[in-house]
Amino acid sequence: MKNNKTKGQMEAEISEAFIKFEKEYMGRGPKETKTFIMEDMILVRHRGVLTPAEKQLAKAQDPSKGCTLIKQMRRELIEKARVLLESIVRDIIRDIKPVSMHMDISTVTGEKIIIFTLEKAPKFENPAQDK
Repeated sequence: MKNNKTKGQMEAEISEAFIKFEKEYMGRGPKETKTFIMEDMILVRHRGVLTPAEKQLAKAQDPSKGCTLIKQMRRELIEKARVLLESIVRDIIRDIKPVSMHMDISTVTGEKIIIFTLEKAPKFENPAQDK
């Protein structure tokens, strides 16, 4: 099914929805969010997601332990919200089902990446405009 939005509009809508999710579910939003739709994949990139407490934990005497704790906690939180996140994506891209979701966070840069693979690539309004 062809969407009535351009690729750029859809990417912006996903970014806005994920910023709202971060603020409501995680307690604070990222400093910057950018979404990229590439064929049957959606990549959401958040910058500036670490809390001040997480930054301190990452700099602790044994930083590898702190980094592991931060990654574990963030992974658990995202897994608990998987159904909600997949629903957000499906609603925006017009009922194309996400097949899988992958997430990682850098405790060095404070950047978080979430990747969704989809059952098929979305169709856009005026695709030549968004290349």
